Amino acid sequence: MVNKNNIYITENDFERLAELLTILEKDNSKDNGSVEQLKKELQRATIISSGKISRDVVTMNSRVLLKDMITFEEFCYQIVFPADADLEAGKISVLAPIGTALFGYKIDDTIEWQVPAGTRKLKIIEMLYQPEWFFPPVWGLPELE
Repeated sequence: MVNKNNIYITENDFERLAELLTILEKDNSKDNGSVEQLKKELQRATIISSGKISRDVVTMNSRVLLKDMITFEEFCYQIVFPADADLEAGKISVLAPIGTALFGYKIDDTIEWQVPAGTRKLKIIEMLYQPEWFFPPVWGLPELE
């Protein structure tokens, strides 16, 4: 299921994910369905610089509080690259169905996504960490040479 909301991706995330997809496509990855879903999401995304991304947008390595809109259970996930995925630690791959679904959305967005167990309907409740804003840019300082 494809969500219709606009999604936003930083230039850096876009480049790294495009590179990952290229590698996975060349290797004929067993996760071909996941690769295609992420590819579709990247194609429809608005790409912006890291310094201009809103604090409420889910980027790579963001940690978000989610609410299942059917069970009302709340839980936390961090969106990571496949090599860093660790479900027990709450780190979910951007190639996992929910990881792909969350990427690029923002606080208060509700997403519906097909997962192996059926359709999930999740609302992004809170941004617990977003790396683009962890070290905010320092404006007005001269460039170092």
